[in-house]
Amino acid sequence: MRFITANLNGIRSAATKGFFDWLPAQNADALGVQEVKAQDEHVAGTYCSSGELQGHFHYAEKKGYSGVGLYTRETPSEVLIGFGNPEFDAEGRYIEKRFDKPGRKLSLISCYFPSGSSGPERQEAKYRFLDAMFPHLMALKSQREFILVADVNIAHKEADLKNWKGNLKNSGFLPEERAWLDQLFGSGKDQGGLVDVYRQLHPDTTDACYTWWSNRGQAYAKNVGWRLDYHFATPKLAALAQRAAIYKDQKFSDHAPLTVDYDFSL
Repeated sequence: MRFITANLNGIRSAATKGFFDWLPAQNADALGVQEVKAQDEHVAGTYCSSGELQGHFHYAEKKGYSGVGLYTRETPSEVLIGFGNPEFDAEGRYIEKRFDKPGRKLSLISCYFPSGSSGPERQEAKYRFLDAMFPHLMALKSQREFILVADVNIAHKEADLKNWKGNLKNSGFLPEERAWLDQLFGSGKDQGGLVDVYRQLHPDTTDACYTWWSNRGQAYAKNVGWRLDYHFATPKLAALAQRAAIYKDQKFSDHAPLTVDYDFSL
């Protein structure tokens, strides 16, 4: 099962830059996209599918903002739009497809975590999102196996961004945000027990791990980047991850697609 995640920074913009021309050759079984920045009127009949991949979407109420999508080759047994939090469901941040069979409960999820970089108000919203998302994922983990792909808007460790010393007080690398990921990936009591799949496969990678670059200056040209895009998986599914790759040969947005191959079928 090949699962790609990509923050498109606008589905229409990414399309003009060749994203949907590139996608068919990837032979993906699933694709999670974030920051769709569109409504159904823009997506239906144009971007709602790609080859055999059929998309479902969670749009933000605010036009031109946020939004996520999840394309899959296989037809799901159920599609869930939002995660039951009115504040963030209004922002179009979560879509889950379930692929349940006798003896198996499996979900694939595309999620877009808020950014706090625009100011204190949005940073507080980001913390509220983290506070709501953790128990949601723990409840889900108690019931089923899942892989969540996301633009998390947090770099976890010093190896996950170029200028970590200069960003210790900036949104995306704040101690509270990084502690949330520590808890999510921790294995002790009251810990999340989920797996950062890319880091499981590439524990020591630094400069090659980045998936986002600021549009300021020459960040992309100089590879002054951050690792903000993740696959979170339950341990059973994470153990089936075989390969992870970040695609940088073409630039579809300010993020690069992250692909992980898993040794199972939907």
